[in-house]
Amino acid sequence: MTTRTQSVDTPAGEARLTWHTAPRARLVLAVSHGAGGGIEARDLQALAAALPARGITVALVEQPWRVAGKKVAAAPKVLDEGWRGLWPALAGPGLPVVAGGRSAGARVACRTAAELDAAGVLALAFPLHPPGRPEKSRAGELTGAGRPTLVVQGGRDPFGRPDEFPAPAGPHPYELVEVAHGDHGFAVPKRAATTQEEALRTITEAVGEWLARLPG
Repeated sequence: MTTRTQSVDTPAGEARLTWHTAPRARLVLAVSHGAGGGIEARDLQALAAALPARGITVALVEQPWRVAGKKVAAAPKVLDEGWRGLWPALAGPGLPVVAGGRSAGARVACRTAAELDAAGVLALAFPLHPPGRPEKSRAGELTGAGRPTLVVQGGRDPFGRPDEFPAPAGPHPYELVEVAHGDHGFAVPKRAATTQEEALRTITEAVGEWLARLPG
């Protein structure tokens, strides 16, 4: 695996890609951060470390607001604009690109996947609703992605537990994998039967196996 950083100009400002390139890669997984953190998130780092050995190049995407050092995420329309603007760089290696992200980044991937012709969508810690507000559902963004979709969700995520998600349906029904005892950041309590290492292994194994089933 080789690692390099690339700056990309977008209509929303400068974005940054950190490439974890696999030898003889068959596809690119592009994953962005959420509204409360960056690409140092434990799940994003675990995927970047584990997947190149499976022939998957991982591009960790820093949105322009984060690169600019702002504390508050941009509006959804601006996030989508930035994602569209960096897509040509993600497609540059000439491989199929799976759009992904955690939390707010997952929403961006879902909203733009069809128009960008993504090979699939990876939704990590999808924020199904604001905490304590299940009536404010964002399920339509997930079910409307129009591409094969994998949701990886913590068992105790306040933004939506796995049992709160609607039944998969339609031409591209999503798959859902639960990370036992995980919160919105996939952290597990020390008293839990599952260790933090096992939780991260659940994520990397599930994502790796799902990506292997996508058409190349």
